Amino acid sequence: MNLSRRTVLLTGGALAAAAVAGCSVTGAPAPAATTGSTGGKLSGTVNILLMKQAGWTEDDWAGVITKFNQTNPDITINPTFVAYEALHDKIVAAAAAGTFDIVLMDVIWPPEFAEKKMILDVTDRVPANWKTEMLGGALQAAEYKGRFVGAPQVPSTKLFFYNKDLMSKAGVDESSIDSWDAVMTAAKAIKDKGLSKHPIAWSWAQAEAVICDFAQLLGAYGGTFTDDAGKLNFNNDAGQQTLQFMVDSLKSGISHPGSPTFLEDDVIKALQSGEVAFGLNWESTFRDLNDTKASKVAGKMGVSATPTGPSGKRPGVNGAMAYAISAGSKNPDAAWKVIEFVTSREVQDPLAKSSMPNWIASFSDPNVVKINPEVFAACKVAYADSILRPQVVNYNKVSAILQVEIQNALLGSKTAKAALDDAVNQGNDALAG
Repeated sequence: MNLSRRTVLLTGGALAAAAVAGCSVTGAPAPAATTGSTGGKLSGTVNILLMKQAGWTEDDWAGVITKFNQTNPDITINPTFVAYEALHDKIVAAAAAGTFDIVLMDVIWPPEFAEKKMILDVTDRVPANWKTEMLGGALQAAEYKGRFVGAPQVPSTKLFFYNKDLMSKAGVDESSIDSWDAVMTAAKAIKDKGLSKHPIAWSWAQAEAVICDFAQLLGAYGGTFTDDAGKLNFNNDAGQQTLQFMVDSLKSGISHPGSPTFLEDDVIKALQSGEVAFGLNWESTFRDLNDTKASKVAGKMGVSATPTGPSGKRPGVNGAMAYAISAGSKNPDAAWKVIEFVTSREVQDPLAKSSMPNWIASFSDPNVVKINPEVFAACKVAYADSILRPQVVNYNKVSAILQVEIQNALLGSKTAKAALDDAVNQGNDALAG
C-alpha cells in the first residue's frame, strides 16, 4: 500500500480497528506490574514532554492541569515545553533514563520509536469507541503496523491564511483564490499596487517546516513521496514542478526573500504585521492572527483549505501528533490516566481556538463549531484528504537529506531536477541501509 496518501482524515478508524486484530506487537510491551498506585488509587508524578509552538499554549495547559487535579489530586503533572525543532532529539536523549512518562510525538516518528522499543504498545488500553469516533487522520499519528503505540493528541494540517483587506484594496475577490495559480495572480496584483513588496511568506528554513510545505504543494501537483513498493519517487514530474514553483516564486519576488530562513512562527509574525498577504500555517495561526495584543490584522484575515494545484487536488499534510508513554516510565498507569483526560471531548472541545478536537462529533456540534467557525469550515475541507510524509523507521535522516536539497534549489546552487534526483538517490540509500 502506498503510504503517501490516505483519505481518512474526516472518517473514524474502522480500518485501523480491523488491522489491530491480527498484527504483531510493536513498541515495548506494557509493564507487568502496576506502578504509581496504592490500593488501586493512582498517584505520583507524571512528567510530560510537550511542544512550544502550534496548538495548545502553555496557558491552555495550565488550565487543563488545574482541571485534571480537581478530580485527580494525587497525580502531579509536570510539563516541560521545548520548540518543535528540539522535540525529537529530546525524546531520544531522554529515553534511556525514562526522564519523561509521556512524550508528544509527530505522526512521522512512531516507526522509529516503536522499532527501537522507546515507547509502549498501548493497544490493549485504547477504548473501542476511539477507533470509530475519532478522526482517522488523528488516529494515524498513534499507529504503527496496525497497533497503537500512543493516543491521538489532535488532527492537524496546514491551512491557507489570507489578508482580506489587502485583497480588497487590490480588487481581488475572496472567492477567486481557490487555486495556486489564482493565488499567484492575486499576489501579483497586490504587489503591482504597492500594497506588499513580497505578498507570500513560507516556512522554508532547513527544518521539518519546509517538508510540510513541500508536501502540501506536492499533493496539489498530484505527486506522492513513495511508490507502491515504498521507494522514494518524488523526483518525478510532479515533484519537479512542485520545487520549480517554489524556486520561481522566490525569483519573481512574489514570495518573501526571507522564506528560506523562516519557520512557522516567522510566517505568523509576517502575517501579523500586515507585511504579507498570504501564508500556509497550522490551525492555531488564526487565533494568533486575531490576537489584538500582537497582531495588526485582527479581524482582517480569512482562512481556507490549501488551494488546489494543476491536478485539481488539495491534500493537506498530515501534521497530527500523539501522546506516547515512554518505555522507561515509572508511572505508566497514571500516565494513561492523564492521556485519557487530555484526549477527551470534555477537555478538547473548549480549546478549539487552539487546536481542532479529535472527535468526529465535535465537527457537527454547533456549540463547539461556534468557538472557531472559520477554522472548522476550512478543516472540513482540508481533512477530507491528506498526504503523509514517508512512514519509515529512519524518517529523520530522509527528511534531513530532502531539506538540504530543497535549500540547494531555492538558493540556486542546483536545478530543481538535480536537487530532487540527489535527494531521492541519497534517501533510498538511507532506506536500504
